[in-house]
Amino acid sequence: MEKKIFDVKEFARVARRAVAEGTVLLKNDKNALPIQAGANIALFGRSQFNYYKSGTGSGGMVNTSYVMGVREALLEDKRFTLNETLKATYDEWIKDHPFNTGSGWASEPWFQEEMEISAEFAAEVSKSADIAVILIGRTAGEDQDNSNTKGSYLLTDQEEEMIANVTKAFDKTVVLLNTGNIMDMSWVSKYNPEAVAYIWQGGQEGGLGALDVLSGDVAPSGRLTDTIACSVEDYPSDANFGGDKVNVQQEDIYVGYRYFETFAKDKVLYPFGFGLTYSEFDVAVKDFGAESVAEVDTDGKRAADFEENSIVVTVTITNTGSFKGQNSVLLYVSKPQGRLGNPARELVAFAKTKELMPGESQDLTMEVSSYQMSSYDDSGVTGHKSAYVMEEGEYVFYVGGDVRSAVRAGSYANEELVVVEQLSEALAPVESFDRMKPVALSNGEFEVSYEKVPTATITPDERRAANLPAERPNGEDKGLKLVDVYDNKCTMEEFVAQLSDEDLACIVRGEGMSSPKVTPGCGGAFGGVTDSLLAKGIPVGCCSDGPSGIRMDSGKKAFAMPNGTCLACAFNMELTEELYNWEGLELRKNKIDVLLGPGMNLHRHPLNGRNFEYFSEDPYVTGMNAAAQLRGMHKYNVTGTIKHFALNTQETGRHTVEHVASERAIREIYLKGFEIAVKEGGAHAVMTTYGSFNGYYTSSNYDLVTTVLRDEWGFEGVIMTDWWAKGGYTGQGEISNMAAIVRAQNDLYMVAFNALENSNNDNTMAALADGTLTRGELMKCAANICKFVMEKPVFNRYIERGNELDIELSGEADEEELAYDKIISCPIGDDGAGSVDPAVIDTKRNATNMIFVEIRERVNHKFTMEVRANAKSSLAQIPLSIFVDNKLSKMLTLTGDDTQWQTVEVDIPVPFINFFIKLYFAQDGMEIRNIRVAEE
Repeated sequence: MEKKIFDVKEFARVARRAVAEGTVLLKNDKNALPIQAGANIALFGRSQFNYYKSGTGSGGMVNTSYVMGVREALLEDKRFTLNETLKATYDEWIKDHPFNTGSGWASEPWFQEEMEISAEFAAEVSKSADIAVILIGRTAGEDQDNSNTKGSYLLTDQEEEMIANVTKAFDKTVVLLNTGNIMDMSWVSKYNPEAVAYIWQGGQEGGLGALDVLSGDVAPSGRLTDTIACSVEDYPSDANFGGDKVNVQQEDIYVGYRYFETFAKDKVLYPFGFGLTYSEFDVAVKDFGAESVAEVDTDGKRAADFEENSIVVTVTITNTGSFKGQNSVLLYVSKPQGRLGNPARELVAFAKTKELMPGESQDLTMEVSSYQMSSYDDSGVTGHKSAYVMEEGEYVFYVGGDVRSAVRAGSYANEELVVVEQLSEALAPVESFDRMKPVALSNGEFEVSYEKVPTATITPDERRAANLPAERPNGEDKGLKLVDVYDNKCTMEEFVAQLSDEDLACIVRGEGMSSPKVTPGCGGAFGGVTDSLLAKGIPVGCCSDGPSGIRMDSGKKAFAMPNGTCLACAFNMELTEELYNWEGLELRKNKIDVLLGPGMNLHRHPLNGRNFEYFSEDPYVTGMNAAAQLRGMHKYNVTGTIKHFALNTQETGRHTVEHVASERAIREIYLKGFEIAVKEGGAHAVMTTYGSFNGYYTSSNYDLVTTVLRDEWGFEGVIMTDWWAKGGYTGQGEISNMAAIVRAQNDLYMVAFNALENSNNDNTMAALADGTLTRGELMKCAANICKFVMEKPVFNRYIERGNELDIELSGEADEEELAYDKIISCPIGDDGAGSVDPAVIDTKRNATNMIFVEIRERVNHKFTMEVRANAKSSLAQIPLSIFVDNKLSKMLTLTGDDTQWQTVEVDIPVPFINFFIKLYFAQDGMEIRNIRVAEE
């Protein structure tokens, strides 16, 4: 059989490996793990029935063909058996305790009710089981943060009782945490289970990846990308987290381990980079700098003459244990405190071995640039304001695993201050506040002091006014097409110059959601969204969520990926890149040009509801992971949209809260990951946030999207807003303020229902008329959009050149064919109602029908349909499931006696102009008529 290009089984294999490598083992006493073959396992916890493949919201809404949880994986593996007494008890209990999905967007509870496990029952089960495995599950997601309460960050009383009783009854207890991000871990010392591991949210292969670790097929090699502190209150951001108006970031650059290792080592339960495995590894420094370690003096120092101001460290890793496995090595630097002040340690490089057999060794080399060793001076205290500098003093490097236990590898003596890069002031706060700064104590430790933050001396508006593009007259159509730019028959500037003002106003408006102009159910359409733009040869590009895989609200299946935290904890960039090669192919297969991810904001606080999408509290880890994902997708010329740019560190008040931070913190911490994604990942697309910082909504901040992103970093792609974002100044933002967004050179507003009709009533044309927006600025945005579209597969398909891969992929059948092969339209008339011919609905067993509805006004609607049974037996059961935008809204089961017509009604509180109604018939024998959608 000819090998398929898009092989979902190979995709699954790589994802499964990523879950296993991302699993972080925190504790493993009595060699509880791996579990020996033949063991009878007592599996506790209701999450065995509802494994969380991802968090909720746009980052998790992937329609996947299956989800393999831990229970399913164990049942499938013949090496183990599940304790029958416990299994039967749970199977009976779950019938009366179904999964609580909540009602509406972002309303799913972050935890589910647990079955009570008494001490007596746990003891009874232990008599016939060899080991206990407890699953604790948590979700979280868009629009709602976690909370420092039971059932969210903390265990519930039922969970604590279960862990207490099980650990007392069993000689070996393993606790697995199926969560998107870290949670309170103070219970570990209280109940002392033998083994504890984060298995995260592993997508559709998550349970199998966890099984590989439990069985020992793969040794865990994950390391924490966050610090787990004693309590939430110990995080330095806690006092300034969760407000819906202002969030002042007084901790400054001291986020996560940068704070704890500098000021509060005693507040840490598990340090950044911590993670156990089944073997032992020796890490020895082989080379430091340009010379071998033998040539470095006994104090580990050498002269300040490193070639091109970079440090090169080579380490030899040897598996000294008796179990095969991998080891991640992390390299940290301790900078001199100087005049700026610095964290005690900062991560600057990492590498991971292949799987080493006992006794096997491997050399890993890590290089650190002077830029990575520098610090940003936003005050001028070093004499070089708005510059990255290396202050004079000793730069000490530490190598190992976690930030606490890493050992000295060598040091670099910088004899005089070096200006690494001179920049311009940008993004500074409008009003000053006090920020953290270390003060050295006599014992070599530090205590927290505060200094005033320097404020802005130039505004983004002033910089924009000084750099306006040349003005252009209203365009004259010269018959040029975008393919003429592609074929070098004209320049992009010449092509865009012929666009009319109306064309320019339309091209900056993306359309969606579920636009019929692109792949059904996707998040947005952009480019040639009007007939006039299409006539100029600009095709319509397609984008879709998200960080956990492709979201298609049509019900089309896609592959559900491990979450961002899980992938980051693996510290394996080659594996991540390989995984996203497959994601890139899946995008190509579905004619989607842009994935709305990766999400890459920092885990500033562990309660951020969206942390599952993001990677780490560390900007270097964040940037390297995003870059790897982008490189993976770029192999097939599709891309990801790095988001949310920038400082989206909480969901509470995400449309309203203003983040206030120093320029140094913004550059060194919150923008650094994005910078790495641009410079090392070659990012093609960026999404700004809903919120604002330092006086401007990010969508409208010229210094953010132009001065820094485009001018300093050299970004040449497209910049888009988040969906229905506001533009303007903090506190004065409006969805209609398109002029402010274009003035910042944020190219695309996402989304409008109809670009030509200006359905958002934006002020683009009015601003052109009154001179507050220039045609030249619109032309720059249009050129960026056209360039982006021209370089994506949609353009090759449009001109029918270079589209061989698309043709081959379109010829491959889906791994699991959909139960429907068409989408049925339900047009809405002037009276606000529409109908569907029942003859086009397939009512056979396992038939799925997708009805696409495009309403006129965003008001509540009602779906109605009449049904009756037409079955030979009165005992027949004929189920019907009705979904609205893939959310189950109603289930109806007729019996064979239900031969009279009855009306089924579903209320549709409409969040969007477009939506889908899905009808799923599980059995034959139902007749239908009078299918209707109407305004209430």
